[in-house]
Amino acid sequence: MSTLDIDVYATRTAAGDADEQFIQRWSPRAFSGEPLPIADLHILVEAARWAPSCFNSQPWRFVYAINGDDQWSAMLDVLMDMNQVWAGNAGALIAIVAKKTFDDGNPAPTASFDAGGAWMSMALQAQKMGLASHAMWGFHHDQAPAALGLPEDHAVQAMVAVGKPGERADLPEKYQEREVPSPRKPIEELLFHGKLG
Repeated sequence: MSTLDIDVYATRTAAGDADEQFIQRWSPRAFSGEPLPIADLHILVEAARWAPSCFNSQPWRFVYAINGDDQWSAMLDVLMDMNQVWAGNAGALIAIVAKKTFDDGNPAPTASFDAGGAWMSMALQAQKMGLASHAMWGFHHDQAPAALGLPEDHAVQAMVAVGKPGERADLPEKYQEREVPSPRKPIEELLFHGKLG
C-alpha cells in the first residue's frame, strides 16, 4: 500500500474545522527512490521563502542533494543509521538551516522559530504536490556543519527527506507498523487561558 493510500482518519480525529491540509499532513518513511526533479525542489523552496520572519530577516537556508547526484552519499552519511535505512530511498535530502545572526551581526533570537515556519510551508507544499516529506532530528549534529559547508553563524535545524511516496511493504519490517499517521493530543491539553496549567 502506498503512503498516499493510507487513511489518515483511521488514526486522527479532527476536533474542529481546521483546513484538511493540516490534518492530512504526516511524515511517511516509504519513498519510491525516484530522484526529485530540480523544478519540484524549486517549488518547495518557493513556498518556504514566503514564511513570516522577525524583521523580515528570512534566516532560512536550504542545502540539498538529489538522489544519485554527486552530493547524495555525503549528505546521506550525515543521517544516523536508523534514518539512512529508509531515507536512502527519498528523492532528495534537504537540510533546513537557520542563520543565527542578522545581517548586522547581532544575534537573531527567533531564527530557529522562523526556519520552522518555513519548513511547515515546505511540508504543506510537498503534500499538495503529492510528495511525501519527513523531517528528522536524527542526524550527526557534530558532523553536519562541516559536511554542509556551513559558516559559524548557521545551524542545521532538521534534515528532511522528500520525494514520491513508496510502498509500506518495501520498508524494513520494524518500520512498516509505524507507517501510519500519528494521532494528536486533545486541544484541552494544549490551550490555556491566561496561565499554563
